Amino acid sequence: KPSHRFDPDFTRLVVENMGPKTTERHRVVLGALITHIHDFAREVELSVDEWMEGVKFVNALGEIYTKSNKTRNETHRICDVLGLESLVDEIAHKIIAEGDIDPTSSSILGPFWSPNAPFRELGGSIIQDGVPPNGRVTKMHGVIRDIITGRPIPGAVFDIWQASANGKYDFQDPDNQTPNNLRGKFRADADGKYTLYCLHPTAYSLPTDGPSWKLLCMMDRHPMRPAHIHIMVTHPEFQGCTTQLYPSDDQWLSTDTVFAVKDDLVVDFKPLEGDDKAVLELEYNVNLAPKGYKGKI
Repeated sequence: KPSHRFDPDFTRLVVENMGPKTTERHRVVLGALITHIHDFAREVELSVDEWMEGVKFVNALGEIYTKSNKTRNETHRICDVLGLESLVDEIAHKIIAEGDIDPTSSSILGPFWSPNAPFRELGGSIIQDGVPPNGRVTKMHGVIRDIITGRPIPGAVFDIWQASANGKYDFQDPDNQTPNNLRGKFRADADGKYTLYCLHPTAYSLPTDGPSWKLLCMMDRHPMRPAHIHIMVTHPEFQGCTTQLYPSDDQWLSTDTVFAVKDDLVVDFKPLEGDDKAVLELEYNVNLAPKGYKGKI
């Protein structure tokens, strides 16, 4: 009698059928993918009906993308819900410095970044359409520094975007927002400083329809993202940082539905007096590593 219920050579047969023109990286990635998928199917003894449900689920992801004029990337959202984007982001960007200052932690880009955000004057506002109901204007400022020298990085670009007080980004909300509302780029001054005005962020829910919502329901999970501000900080001589900042009093920090919260990204918004443009203040300094820097291996 065979010692295995399932053919022990089957997975090897599939992997080894890759031909000689397969690149080495494709062979590594696809070989591991096939092996893990086969191991998973055997471990749970996946039924034919369950497999077909998975096929229908994947098909539905593409159907949403097509029907929404390619503005709703449901497959991207599924990767977020499963923690895959946050994990890939950590693999790609995690650096532990050899000195006392680590680079600012990265976090997922998410689906709402835009390459078209305009440059705005230092000290300007990204609140293009006026303060929304229940919106709280925040003066945000800080210094962008080199982790090796501790010196400021003049000319670094601070790109910021956020949802409005209704939890929607500009292109989700054409009835209430014009393009590039709550988006902007700012160039740090000679001392590496940036200053701008934005809104205190608002928590919001992922869509409660479609495959991502079905998956969340299967796992008995909520769809909420904690309030956050997106930033992307770049300079030609430094490794860029794309991340999100979260108010420390947000109720969803420990159960963020896309698992993107990290300790150094949790911030305190403080009451601000003497500024007729804002009621809150957020100081946040950004630390960048020089290009090519690997840190501790």
